[in-house]
Amino acid sequence: MSAIKVKLSVMNFLEFAVWGAYLTSLGSYLYEIGLAQKIGIFYAIQGIVSIFMPALVGIVADRWIPAQKMLSLCHTIAGACMLGAGLYAMSATTVEFGPLFTLYSFSVAFFMPTIGLANSVAYSALNRARLDTVKHFPPIRVFGTVGFICAMLFSNFTGYQDSYGQLLTSGVLSFVLALYALTMPPCPVNKDASKSLSETLGLNAFKLFKDRQMAFFFIFSMLLGVSLQITNGFANPFIKSFKDMTLFADSFGANNANALISLSQMSETLCILLIPFFLKRFGIKVVMLMSMFAWVFRFGFFGLGNPGSGVWLFILSMIVYGIAFDFFNVSGSLYVDQKTDNSIRSSAQGLFMLMTNGIGATIGTLGAQAVIDHFVPSFQLNPGEMLTTAQSEALTSGWSTAWYIFAGYALVVAVLFMIIFKNPSKKVTPREIREDMADAPVSPDGLVEM
Repeated sequence: MSAIKVKLSVMNFLEFAVWGAYLTSLGSYLYEIGLAQKIGIFYAIQGIVSIFMPALVGIVADRWIPAQKMLSLCHTIAGACMLGAGLYAMSATTVEFGPLFTLYSFSVAFFMPTIGLANSVAYSALNRARLDTVKHFPPIRVFGTVGFICAMLFSNFTGYQDSYGQLLTSGVLSFVLALYALTMPPCPVNKDASKSLSETLGLNAFKLFKDRQMAFFFIFSMLLGVSLQITNGFANPFIKSFKDMTLFADSFGANNANALISLSQMSETLCILLIPFFLKRFGIKVVMLMSMFAWVFRFGFFGLGNPGSGVWLFILSMIVYGIAFDFFNVSGSLYVDQKTDNSIRSSAQGLFMLMTNGIGATIGTLGAQAVIDHFVPSFQLNPGEMLTTAQSEALTSGWSTAWYIFAGYALVVAVLFMIIFKNPSKKVTPREIREDMADAPVSPDGLVEM
């Protein structure tokens, strides 16, 4: 592996380790401190800030501050706020929603743009090295998943998945990445004073909606984004709820939810490596459809399984997650990169984040909280007390109904996408090859004409 790919791999490892330290286990911590009814808003805030923060930060990275420096600045602020949230939770006798949520929200607001920034830094560095992004980026991105898994397992086996320790871990990792980002190759900025106000503000990225297929792509990205954070927010509390049932109280899965969920990220490592083949062989429509149907199975297997005799269904749910997440997130990011000009690259990635992790994920997490609050009963137990048989059946039935509703939604989106979205006439082409082609000009809207 070349030196630049090693550096980018380490960057991705740290980027997603910051997220993995708390993303799948925060719901369990909130449940432990009596904020179970607030799980939805804690995950929805990631979507709310993603509506505007990635786009705004992307504009700054495109115009004024190089992406690698902007990545460092964002992680410095995010790390400080996350450490603040962890220290507050550690020192408070009773953790209140207001202070914890405020500090957490500021941290997330500056973390969410870093996903797109890290992609921009990687794409820029690979293009400067004359390397095909479709071929070389997925293996680099694999290390992001490895970082996520390592952070998840660290939180699981240290017991941090149920405590504020996960927040402290994330904050420390953010500071490490803030320093490391400064060693990345410089990314270009465009300070052309002759540009219009819309170009200066990066609003040209929204002109991508003028292209019908790109408009459909972004709209369905938003609809699929609804599914993104549901299992991150509620899978851990769902699996741990079996601990209160006599039949499953001593099962490995119910007592090690984060370790079980980490199988999802392990599946990602393989699926990321499959992306270049599937994207070049079948095109973006087939890859997106595979992701959409994988979400149907992801939710459906949760509804059918349990951590005892049905644990194999949980494992299947974890396996299909790699296709559900990566075939959408990574392939979608690559597709946007390949379809847009360098002048709006960071802004376009910010727009993709806005539609998926912004609008889509916000609707998804708030909607999921409403569904779960309606169908899943809540029982107050004394220490050491177990649910009765009737209560266990009601709880299991409620969770199953919720997961089936989520699966049904994903199925409807998949069918509509199959009917409406037309497969591009050409497969994704390496950027550096396109840029050397005399017959591949860039349109005024920033689309690469193929």
